[in-house]
Order: sequence, then C-alpha cells, then structure tokens
Amino acid sequence: MHLVIDGYRGNPDRMWDAELVRSFLYDCPPTLGMTRITEPEVLKYDAPKSEDSGVSGFVIIAESHISIHTFPNRDYVNIDIFSCQPFDHDQALAEVKTLFELQDAKTWLLDRGLEWLDSDQGRNEVKEQRTALDANSPDRPRV
Repeated sequence: MHLVIDGYRGNPDRMWDAELVRSFLYDCPPTLGMTRITEPEVLKYDAPKSEDSGVSGFVIIAESHISIHTFPNRDYVNIDIFSCQPFDHDQALAEVKTLFELQDAKTWLLDRGLEWLDSDQGRNEVKEQRTALDANSPDRPRV
C-alpha cells in the first residue's frame, strides 16, 4: 500500500520545523503498525530559488519507507507512506493534516507489493480492475 499526500495551505512555521518532521518520522511508524529500522534523516534545504527551499525527511521501515518534503514558500508539502503491509491510511492522513495544519490535501492510494500469489489471483484482480474502470467510465474505449 502506498499513500501519496499532496498537502496545501498549511502552517509554514511547522513546514520549516525540522525537529517536528523528525519527531513525526520517528513516531509515525509504530502508530501505523510499522517497524522503524533506521533513525529519521532530516535536512533543511536553502535553495537558490526560495520557493524550492524547505525540509525533507526520510525513515526506512521494515515494510518500506516514509518520506516528507516541505515547501513552505509554496505552501505545499508532499508525503509518501509506502508499506508492503496494509495500514490505516485514514489515520495517517489525519495525522499529517494535524501535523502541518493543512486546509487541503489530495491523496492517492496505490496497491503496491507482491503482484499475485498465483495466476488465478492475477486473473481475478485484472477482472476486478477492468470492471471498476468500466463502471466509472462508461464511454471509455476498450483496449
């Protein structure tokens, strides 16, 4: 499972706070049932163009990783929470919104990990995906 978050209109002071980002990366994995295997790495970046400046952080978890990139001068943050195990993505989004006091967020939830255990599971998954696409886009041409 891969949760992608683009957050907008948050608190710029919180987006500049490297310690806040570090604390989140340290505390978030166990709250989502994940296993942190490294200490968080967090860096503040002062770019030649101020809108590219911000704080970036990363932590490796046994299940994959969590990364944060803030752009306070753009009023924007992006976060990836990637795990080969399912997790409570609604809880994760709520924590991120609270952390940066975000007023808006766009999210994408991607299924990632081992493709299929066997060919039957693969065929069933493809059928389900096609059915969902057909249901959502009746005018979509078939490929």
